[in-house]
Amino acid sequence: MVWVIGASGMLGQEVCRQLTQMGLAWIGSGSEVDITKAEDLETFTQSHDQSANRTGYSVAKKKVPAKIEWVINCAAYTDVDGAEDDAEKAMKVNAEGALNIARATRKIGAKFIHFSTDYVFDGMAKSPYSEDNPKNPINEYGKSKLAGEEAIQKEMTQYYIIRSSWLYGFDRPNFVYKMISEMKLNDTVQVVADQKGSPTFAGTLASVAIKIMQTSMNAHHLFGKNAAIPYGVYHYADAGEATWFSFAEKIYALAKKYKKISNNCRISPISSADLALKATRPAYSVLSTEKLTSFMKFKVPSWEDSLEKFIKSDLFKPQD
Repeated sequence: MVWVIGASGMLGQEVCRQLTQMGLAWIGSGSEVDITKAEDLETFTQSHDQSANRTGYSVAKKKVPAKIEWVINCAAYTDVDGAEDDAEKAMKVNAEGALNIARATRKIGAKFIHFSTDYVFDGMAKSPYSEDNPKNPINEYGKSKLAGEEAIQKEMTQYYIIRSSWLYGFDRPNFVYKMISEMKLNDTVQVVADQKGSPTFAGTLASVAIKIMQTSMNAHHLFGKNAAIPYGVYHYADAGEATWFSFAEKIYALAKKYKKISNNCRISPISSADLALKATRPAYSVLSTEKLTSFMKFKVPSWEDSLEKFIKSDLFKPQD
């Protein structure tokens, strides 16, 4: 059975949806389990044998004992600018919380999948970052996520840390939804053009995490065919790179194509300095997926194809 922590968040809901579609048993926890409190995690693991049915909801009358074999942590403090004002809270959730989950996971003998960020890098690179490039976060959010990575690595060995970037998905506010709302309301929308990264659909990130888990579950050997993916740190982002400006231009084109907006809107490029944001963002944070694809042998979809899949989906629901 899989325990999804942060099951009510954007990525968490996507993971749970895909586990359900695949018929895999899971249980989820949200704000009722405070990851900054080790005792909350302990209480949850002690009571997990109240179990779940195949869609993840507890079975009230018929308890089905099941062991938690995997923990997928989708919980995080993600307010990048807010972290500049409250670095202590960001560190408590993203570092101390990650450590608490790692300890709880190791105690029950489960394996751990944890998500991290491209913001652990400083953005000075000129080519996609590999997993082994030096880490040097330039904002409090990035520092807290790196501290979480390091805590997990010190606490346990059976983990997969997946760094991703520029995430958007169906179930929570995100850049795509924000842009479409702005485009509906305005003749011109200004978007930053001097930061470059890889927009990533939560649907593809979730599927990759589940594939990693299934590959490990079905592994017959340590090496060669049907081998498990080695534990460690990996990068996953949809293929290609974009600025926030070019990302917004593509959002507009697809929103017009699929009739999500009817009015015309001009996308205007601006610099990061024009926004005067509290947190400095990396100028370049494209992630290389070569390490992961060398083990999993799959074709990474382009960010443009993933964005089109997202916008034309029946689950697409921007706020008006």
